[in-house]
Amino acid sequence: MPPPARKRPPKWRQIADEIAQQIAEGIYAPDDRLPSVQALVDQGKGATATVHRAYQALETEGLVRTTQGSGTTVLGPDNSPNTLTGAARLERLRRTGRPLAPQETYVNSRSVLRSCADPQIADLLGIDLYDEIVVRSRTFVRGDKPTVLALNFIHSRALGALPELLQEGPTEKFRHDLYADRTGRAIVAGPEQSTARLASHNELAEFGIDVPADVPVPVLILRTVYSDDDGPLEVWEDILRPGMWHGGRS
Repeated sequence: MPPPARKRPPKWRQIADEIAQQIAEGIYAPDDRLPSVQALVDQGKGATATVHRAYQALETEGLVRTTQGSGTTVLGPDNSPNTLTGAARLERLRRTGRPLAPQETYVNSRSVLRSCADPQIADLLGIDLYDEIVVRSRTFVRGDKPTVLALNFIHSRALGALPELLQEGPTEKFRHDLYADRTGRAIVAGPEQSTARLASHNELAEFGIDVPADVPVPVLILRTVYSDDDGPLEVWEDILRPGMWHGGRS
């Protein structure tokens, strides 16, 4: 049976993709100001809330910056945000085919099958505590500074369609698309949630930060749950380098 036809993206995503393509083609260069939200509304692009959401998506993906009183300007490689969330990385990958930003790489890619000892993750995946899950991780680096520890907690039922999850490194095609191709079930993102907590010693070591054991170091955690028709399938967790905030600089 052929996979189901992909749904047309929502209007805000179409507007964002159109502007992103114009930026890629040089129609809008770094430091250029984009048309105002109202200007696009007047052109018939969409309702105010729709255009505003498109601009929010472009900012989340590190393409533009909106400043009150100054409008929305295009960012270049030298002034783009230091970090993007997993959801924003996925949007950029699907739009551009590029998983990494300029001057960015990743290290310490791992994939293991282990029991889930975190009650929050178990609850989000709808499993019993200590059930087995796949944990994939990598650390993103800009220049010589680790910026994000990215963790994927994946329900073990995904292994039936994606046995390659246990292999380190990227799959031949983004795994959500492979999963949809093989099962006919699309994976949908839930809302991104943010929280803060103290970094563990292992996380500080991953970021190359050396502080005394009794010094508390807060980190920002950004979390998104991805589900298919059968329920939660993955929890994406981005641990931002201490001192960094979503889309900002350390």
